[in-house]
Amino acid sequence: MDNTRTDLAMESLAGNETLPDGVTRAEYELRGFRVTDMEIRDEQAAKLLCKPAGRYLTVETERFFRREENAFADGAAILADLMRQLLPLRPDDSVLVAGLGNREITPDAVGPETVAATLVTRHLVEQLPAEFGSFRPVCAFATGVLGTTGLESASLIRALFDAAKPRAVVAVDALAARERERLCRTVQLTDSGIVPGSGVGNARQELSARVFGVPVLAVGVPTVVDEGDGLILTRRDIDKCVRDIGRLLGYALDLALQDGLSVTDIDMLIG
Repeated sequence: MDNTRTDLAMESLAGNETLPDGVTRAEYELRGFRVTDMEIRDEQAAKLLCKPAGRYLTVETERFFRREENAFADGAAILADLMRQLLPLRPDDSVLVAGLGNREITPDAVGPETVAATLVTRHLVEQLPAEFGSFRPVCAFATGVLGTTGLESASLIRALFDAAKPRAVVAVDALAARERERLCRTVQLTDSGIVPGSGVGNARQELSARVFGVPVLAVGVPTVVDEGDGLILTRRDIDKCVRDIGRLLGYALDLALQDGLSVTDIDMLIG
């Protein structure tokens, strides 16, 4: 069995001919995007796979990167539908979106790129209710990293959480994969939470429903393979890939959180 570190639940099953007790897995296709639906149901299975108990939805985004017709709109819509499955919300529930990572290091910039494409509406709903009262209140920020802020990402998110009092949290971060082919070609969605910095081997405080007391959706994209001995492998075209996948994730979040919007609407609102 390959012991290369991975943040992807689906890769943690590599080498297992049969599913361990307490784990379910299904695979299907939506509009040309392959989806793996995996659930770790108990602590024994979680310990075996070294992943927290919860549901993990993994979407393979190769169709988007092949630039097939309608692939962006289809991919955003599929991801939005899956996000809603893991983050049940009432119509007026507010949401805090946290983009984790370092904008200056491209493989670690998935979170900041996603926030750049996320509709921020909380101030508009509060200040201009006649015009924006139909929108869900959403606040978003890119946390930065300990080396540039002097503060743990989890501490910053806790401070903003206490100020905004959202009913749910979305955390977006870069991950590590075992298979090179998955770099920037896979999106993992889970309700089990996330540990900032785990993708680059610099794990910090966990972000989860257990910590915050509200649902937490963790969105991750593998951008590196940790080859050990201090060697990190990424893609030659990582700059463009991270920009593209960040935009896709941002639009997917907008569709998931704001009912009735289309990709064209988001284009106009984000500018």
